[in-house]
Amino acid sequence: MDKQSWQFETIGVVHTLQKYRYETPRQGVFSGCDGEIELFRPYGGDAIADLAGFDRIWVIFCFHLNSGKNWKPKVRPPFPAGGSCRSIFATRSPYRINPLGLSCVELAGIRDNILKVRHIDMLDGTPVLDIKPYIPEADAFPDSAAGWRDEVPQADALCWQVEHSELFTRQAAFIMKHAALDLYNFAAVQLANEPLDSSRKRLKHLEHDRWSLGCRTWKIIFCANEKSRRISVEKVESNYSAADLAPDAADPYADKEIHRLFLQEW
Repeated sequence: MDKQSWQFETIGVVHTLQKYRYETPRQGVFSGCDGEIELFRPYGGDAIADLAGFDRIWVIFCFHLNSGKNWKPKVRPPFPAGGSCRSIFATRSPYRINPLGLSCVELAGIRDNILKVRHIDMLDGTPVLDIKPYIPEADAFPDSAAGWRDEVPQADALCWQVEHSELFTRQAAFIMKHAALDLYNFAAVQLANEPLDSSRKRLKHLEHDRWSLGCRTWKIIFCANEKSRRISVEKVESNYSAADLAPDAADPYADKEIHRLFLQEW
């Protein structure tokens, strides 16, 4: 049979606070991220009338930031860090021949053509191709063998305990209010698993056990105790210099006024 090409119609789009690749968790179940799926007309109404009552739904979507042109037959999964390369079809890597994603999310509510969802691992602007209900007796096989995944330690055993200081909590709330960026959840998700993996995170070693983790134009300062596997999140700092924040400086991300307000407060 000859290769065939197919064209699909986008039925909706994801709205969430996460905009960049590094802001997404490895899977939605590890995420505290919420969002909405806006269904385009005429894909709301009768098309979703019987979806109410389902706790979870499957979302088929497109990795719109990945072209699929640079796929490789073997990839290195993020878990465990430093592990072996695995066959692309034996992983959930987003870099695939066809940039298609499949995610099971919690359905929190329906309003007109808007689906409110929780625990998502998609970015803002993600095109949605299809939605299906999650049916436990058909979709859950907890006793199934998981190939190479059965050979590595369970994720829970490798998780780090993340503690947030009062200062960081107040700073994160300020940034959430003024910039709609959830640094509290970002730190919780990114630092709970492989927090010192600099190949996948914007990390900078400061001194001794102190590190900084970059997120957009901010940096999160934390301490990592590798022996006890504890992370102590200390504070947030602006990643702009004084020259960057000069009145006549360019503002490509339109956020420098928020940084100036932040520095006045702290």
